[in-house]
Amino acid sequence: MEVILLERVAKLGQMGEVVRVRDGFGRNYLLARGKALRATEDNRKRFETQRIELETRNLELKSEAETVAETLNGHSVVILRQSGESGVLYGSVSTRDIAESLTADGFHVARSQVTLNAPIKTLGLHTVPVVLHPEVSVTVTINVARSKEESERQVRGENVTAREEFDLDDLGLEVGAALAEAGEDDR
Repeated sequence: MEVILLERVAKLGQMGEVVRVRDGFGRNYLLARGKALRATEDNRKRFETQRIELETRNLELKSEAETVAETLNGHSVVILRQSGESGVLYGSVSTRDIAESLTADGFHVARSQVTLNAPIKTLGLHTVPVVLHPEVSVTVTINVARSKEESERQVRGENVTAREEFDLDDLGLEVGAALAEAGEDDR
């Protein structure tokens, strides 16, 4: 299927380009979301008459996204989750959780704008890209922790999942001393 792009689509093309896509992708995504028109002769004429309007609308949306990007870039969000001692979450942090946290901080971000290759399943600081406009993207830091205090420790650079390591020689001496005391008590 050939379509005329009405806006820039990542890994596909710029506005106004005629590209060949698979039927399902064109019909179910590009046409359904208003990102493209079928490449018929009538639609090509219609696009050329609306081209100036589409370009001005795109520039307005891009400028709005750039103003939001200035404040959102590098922003940090704390998400509290339960996890085991090894730092693996019992659930996961998804795009919905991130979008809701950013919205609670005063930014209007849809979950479709948050780009995660896989859900976050561990404690720690995670850098996540947010695509505000096809030409404007920023990164935010997601601080996944079990408590507010733990999130502050993670920001300082501490490893909250590290277990206290024992020196086996010291541990052996302590156990030996405890056994010796227990033996003396029995006498």
